[in-house]
Order: sequence, then structure tokens, then C-alpha cells
Amino acid sequence: MVFFAEAYFAGLVRETVFDPSGSRLGPICDIYVKPNPRSMFPVISKVAVQLADRRVALIPWHCVRSASYEGFRLAMDLDRAARETPDEEDVSVRQRLLDRQIIDVSGKRVVRVHDLKFGGVGHEVLLTHVDIGWRGILRRLNFEHFTLGVCRLIGTRFPERLIAWEHVQMPSEGDEIHVDASRDALRKMPPEDLADIAEKLSVPERASFLGAMDEEVAADALQEMEPEAQVSVVQELSNEQASDIIEEMDPDAGADLLADLPESRADAILNLMEPEEAADLRELMRHSEDSAGGLMTVEYVAVPQGITAGEALERLRVEAAEVATIYYVYVIDAEERLMGVFSLRELVVAARDTLVDQLMETEVHRVGLDTPQDDIAHIVAHYDLLSVPVVDEENRLRGIVTMDDAIDQAIPTSWKKRIPKVFGR
Repeated sequence: MVFFAEAYFAGLVRETVFDPSGSRLGPICDIYVKPNPRSMFPVISKVAVQLADRRVALIPWHCVRSASYEGFRLAMDLDRAARETPDEEDVSVRQRLLDRQIIDVSGKRVVRVHDLKFGGVGHEVLLTHVDIGWRGILRRLNFEHFTLGVCRLIGTRFPERLIAWEHVQMPSEGDEIHVDASRDALRKMPPEDLADIAEKLSVPERASFLGAMDEEVAADALQEMEPEAQVSVVQELSNEQASDIIEEMDPDAGADLLADLPESRADAILNLMEPEEAADLRELMRHSEDSAGGLMTVEYVAVPQGITAGEALERLRVEAAEVATIYYVYVIDAEERLMGVFSLRELVVAARDTLVDQLMETEVHRVGLDTPQDDIAHIVAHYDLLSVPVVDEENRLRGIVTMDDAIDQAIPTSWKKRIPKVFGR
């Protein structure tokens, strides 16, 4: 097999296919690729030929004897080579890849595929890159060589903008969005950037994008999105997918999202969660969204009276993996009543045998379950707090409202994404 060192789809579909005797069959109108078990790059599996009678013949790649700028020559007669339908794993470049959107992970943006680059390796031809730049568009219009000539005359460069296929996942049937095959690349991207990317996509693409991620990554990104966008994503996901992702969200964010869904859908999602997680979310949903009960999270660190700083540190190590906010440690009695608070710094520098009762500040700024958000924001700002505890009528600790949730209504979500986070896992 002789093949170009490199070639683009826009050029290949202009090539003519000939039978073994040299008779013209017609131009290539499409190329099919399939996953390659020996490489991360898909391999050409078939070429589609537009015959004179307007029929399309699918030719397996192994039936092509040579491919060059003089055309493609078959190794056998058309009747022996042609296939009626593609195989299940075949992917049409024209229908499934060209003009589709992909995620440029390194650039943290959504881009569109304008052309695709192929290269011959041994006896195979691999799909190696996608072209996302203007040269891909000009190539399809057959103006690339003219434009490059003009650029040479005026002494300027016109570089290609290519993304290696190793950074793109082979799509499954019906996918509109193709994400980086390396989950580590997505996991390392800040959730604010993932949310910005997702919000630029159509609703089905957005759901496909987030649904392809690990639940924890998807959850972090989802709770950075605008409420309307969150609902649109969940409405496109199955109950099982939605349940797995919402379980990984901060409880207050998850409860707000569920409260925005139709009641029947929210119940169906909650019924698929762990009973304890579902109970926490149902409790949060009982309260108004702009009250302390609706804004609070049930993830916090509390220790009982009478234990030492060393014992409190051991508890903290166990609970830290499940708690988003650990800047304050709350002290409660046997009835879970709030007795005091101390900072994480005070705990770390204290002698291990010091009782937490000696570390804690007993004058604790707190709010009730029905305290309005404006009042909470005033308390947080006035006393320079990172979070404020929420108690019920009997002073039992029920949750905390973090600083970012307290000021949530004061600034738009798009602005909040630009504010440095003090909370996080």
C-alpha cells in the first residue's frame, strides 16, 4: 500500500477511485474510521465512492491497492469489493466528525472540527489530528493554496491549528460532544473552567459532556453553573446519572438543584441515593432557599465537649475527606447543642492534652433556621467570618452557612467564578 505521508479529508474526497483495469468508478464522498486495537489513533476502515448511477459503494480499505494524487486504485473488481452497509464500529467522518464540536482541554474552550488529518503508518492509514483553524475551512473551499501563496508574498505566516486525536475520545452513536480521553486532564481543570465550557454548549451536548466525566468532576462543574443550566443538564440525564452526580455535590447546592426540578423527578432521584444522603437533602429542601435552613450545608466538623485537642485532631483526620469546610471546629454537648467554636489553627498549635473546652470561644455568632439571607450576609461581613453556624430553637447545631453562600444573592454567578475560593475539597 502506497499512501500520502499526510493527507486531509477535504483533499481525499476530491480523489477519484479506479478499478484494477484503470476504469474510472467515481470520486470518494466519505471515509469511515474505526477504533484501532494497536493504537489510540483510529484507522481508516472503508471509503465511500459515488458511482455514476448515484449509488454509493463502500470499499473496505484492504481492497485499495494504492492511493496517491493520481487517484485510488482497487485491488479487485468493484462487485467483489463493494459492501452495502458499514460495520457497527465504523464511524463516518463526514456525518459524525466533520463540523462537530470538541473540547480543547489545553485551551479550556469549545472548538469545531473543520477538517481531519490522516497519515500512513505501515500498511494502515490513521486519523491523527483534527483541524480547528481557518486553514481547514479554506482547504474545504479549495482556497488554501491561493491563501498560502498570498501570505508568502506579503511575508506572513498562516499556521495550522491542529489537535492530536490522542486528546479526543472516539464518539459513541448519537454523541454531539467528544471529550479528552484522559480523565486526568479533565480532573485537573478547574471546575469554573469546565462550567464555562459546558454553558457554551447546547443542552444535549452539555449533558453528554458532563455525563462522560467522573461523577465528582461533573458535580464540581455542575454546581458552578447557573441554576437554569443545572436544571437543563439534569433533565437530559437518566435518574441514575443524576443521582450519582448530585450525591457528589455540596449538600446545599444539591438541595437547591433538586428543589428546582419537578417534584416527581426530584423524588425519583432521591430514591436512588443512599438513605442518609437523601435524608439530609430532603431536610434542606424543606426550608426556603433564601433562609439559613435552605442555604446551610450539613457538612461541618463538630466535636463533643470534654475531649482533648489530640482526640479532636484524630476525628478531624477521619472526617476531613467528607467535609468541604474545616476552618472552624464546633463543640457540642450530648444533646448536640452548640457550646462553642475554635479555629483550625488554634487546634493545630494547641498541646495535644489540652481540652477543647479550654480552646473554644463560647460567645458564638449563630443564626436560626429561618434567618433571612440578607441578615446572614450582614453577620458574616460584620464579624469577618468564613462560616456561621445554624441552630434550631433548642440551640442544636443543624448546619453551617459558608461565606460564599451567604453572599450568593449579592453578586452574579459569573462574577463569583472570578473570586478566589476559600472553600473546597
